[in-house]
Amino acid sequence: MNAPRSALVGAALGLALCGCQTSGSEQSDAAAARANMQLGSAYLQQGNLPVAKDKLERAVKQAPRDPAIHGLLAMLYLRLGEESRAEGEYRAALALAPRDPELLNNYAVFLCGAGRIDEGVARFQEAARNALYRTPWVAYANAGVCLHSARRDAEAEPLYARALQVQPDYTEAATQLVELLLSQNRAADAYGRVMDFLKRNPPTAELLLLGWRAARAEPNAANTAQMAWRLQTEFPDSEQAHNVAAAPAARN
Repeated sequence: MNAPRSALVGAALGLALCGCQTSGSEQSDAAAARANMQLGSAYLQQGNLPVAKDKLERAVKQAPRDPAIHGLLAMLYLRLGEESRAEGEYRAALALAPRDPELLNNYAVFLCGAGRIDEGVARFQEAARNALYRTPWVAYANAGVCLHSARRDAEAEPLYARALQVQPDYTEAATQLVELLLSQNRAADAYGRVMDFLKRNPPTAELLLLGWRAARAEPNAANTAQMAWRLQTEFPDSEQAHNVAAAPAARN
């Protein structure tokens, strides 16, 4: 799947093992699994995939019913290009923890990356509706990215809006929504969204650039100049400010 400007956002998996009563041998296996999982996670983040694979495959043998280990293995196999094994691990994780919202979000990222848009969006929405999910706005925005990548913008737009309704300062959702509006040649709507966001939240160079693009596309010379001035004043060393400074003058 060719995603828009930024990638779908995956959730970090917890590293806690089951806290149930166990025998001495089981406790030893749990401790070894915990150590291997933590090492495997660290090596995975560092990009040392062979060592991560060794540690995580040891961990899953020691604690085969821990969903977090299966979730990490899914990420590993995806990095290795083994999509079938990655999906198998996501399914194993969700069989053990079917309502875990972070697992649901991560599996949805996988599904959208595989072009299985409807399945992915359904999983994102399931995660977002889970009262235990700490960042439901991420799942809503991810569902929007998934749909936008499939050119289903009419369905994506309300999901970005929903993400901002839940978390009004979520810059990623605001950015994705404005880019969607610009791609539909809805410059006035895009500029309005930028201004609404900036009234309540600190600016970013990316959003100011989008505001400048929207104002220039309307065209509105005063708003274009205002966005350019803010970019060059508030983010003078940014790539966005340099791009605006180097842009040719707009044609009347």
